[in-house]
Amino acid sequence: MDDCIFCKIIRGEIPSVKVYEDDDVLAFLDISQVTPGHTLLVPKKHVPDIYAYDTDLATRVFQHVPQIARAIKAAFPEAQGLNICNNNGELAYQSVFHSHIHFVPRYTTADGFSMKWANNADQYTPEKLAKIAEQIKAQIKEA
Repeated sequence: MDDCIFCKIIRGEIPSVKVYEDDDVLAFLDISQVTPGHTLLVPKKHVPDIYAYDTDLATRVFQHVPQIARAIKAAFPEAQGLNICNNNGELAYQSVFHSHIHFVPRYTTADGFSMKWANNADQYTPEKLAKIAEQIKAQIKEA
């Protein structure tokens, strides 16, 4: 895609600090560096989000997740944890519409990164949960 910032990075039109590259993916430091070591993993094929992946692309991209995670852990042993995030859609905080996976090393609770979920368990009976599960199961397609 001509105007996609990540496609431009992949093509070398915009500089980046590369961490890993092969025929299928590129991993590079996020320019924002929410925490030191914040890395992005992108497929070289332009896909806007997770919904556009086929099984082959998913395999080729997601097989690198443990590899990049272990490399970050080894490079930053002082990090106490690692968030791995994949945002899909504007409401889910996706800001670049070329699929990408964030790796955010965590050093302290005050390191500038937060992910909090509301606990709505009291609003969901076993029956409501079963209905939700059935809605999802009905839509699962075989690979």
